[in-house]
Amino acid sequence: MEGDALEKLVKAGDIARQVKKEVVELIKPGVKLYDIAEFVEKRIAELGGKPAFPCNLSVNEVAAHYTPYQGDENVLREGDYLKLDLGVHVDGYIADTAVTFRVGMEDDELMEASREALENAIATVRAGIKVREVARAIEETIRGKGFNPIVNLSGHKIERYKLHAGVSIPNVYRQADTYVLQEGDVFAIEPFATTGAGQVIEVPPALIFMYVRDRPVRMLQARRLLMHIKKNYKTLPFAYRWLQGFLPEGQLKMALAQLDKAGAIYSYPILREARGGMVSQFEHTLIVEKEGAYITT
Repeated sequence: MEGDALEKLVKAGDIARQVKKEVVELIKPGVKLYDIAEFVEKRIAELGGKPAFPCNLSVNEVAAHYTPYQGDENVLREGDYLKLDLGVHVDGYIADTAVTFRVGMEDDELMEASREALENAIATVRAGIKVREVARAIEETIRGKGFNPIVNLSGHKIERYKLHAGVSIPNVYRQADTYVLQEGDVFAIEPFATTGAGQVIEVPPALIFMYVRDRPVRMLQARRLLMHIKKNYKTLPFAYRWLQGFLPEGQLKMALAQLDKAGAIYSYPILREARGGMVSQFEHTLIVEKEGAYITT
């Protein structure tokens, strides 16, 4: 990767890193998840980027895909494990990063397991290495700390306007394919460690969606909504929160349901650890180089 594309990806990473640093001031008991998400997404825009996906704020046994909505009264409590996952894009070039906080408390061994797994995974990266070697580093680190890696979550290759570009870096060796890292590849590596079973399940509601394709639907408001989604978010995920106010609440829910059923959009249910175990996550986006990796976030 070089030239204009590299410059935009580096800028996206710089913004993500800055926002991740600034948001720390909000991570304390009593703060609403809604206020954190609004701060993150507005700050991304102020710094010259756009959200690549809704700010994920997943607490305790929730591993991913929770983003607050208008009227959400959920607040942080002391001892919560908060996974803050944010993405920035500049002209479609995406930086994806995540960090876990223990609200009002010091970092602990569960957090260290996923953080160290990320560091060890990145240390393996270079052109010519199979993704299964990166996955091996993640799995061995997390299990070595006495926790379970989450088997059905993974890191992912990133391309322009494609957050998940078809190649995964799982948290366990046996789930990995034989893809060989290529110089210039962009990957987000995101180890998940848990005190639970090591698997997530889908639970309602879906608060994050993504445009898939144009499809015929009967409801006029659904057709209007699909045009709005396609124009504003392209192929990147968007939040229910971002659409609140575009249509009355009842019509919005009905329109989204029609679009989902028709296959025009894809919904992302909340992902919860199967046995209710606590979950930690850390993530960086990197560019594969001949002899290592350039970390953008």
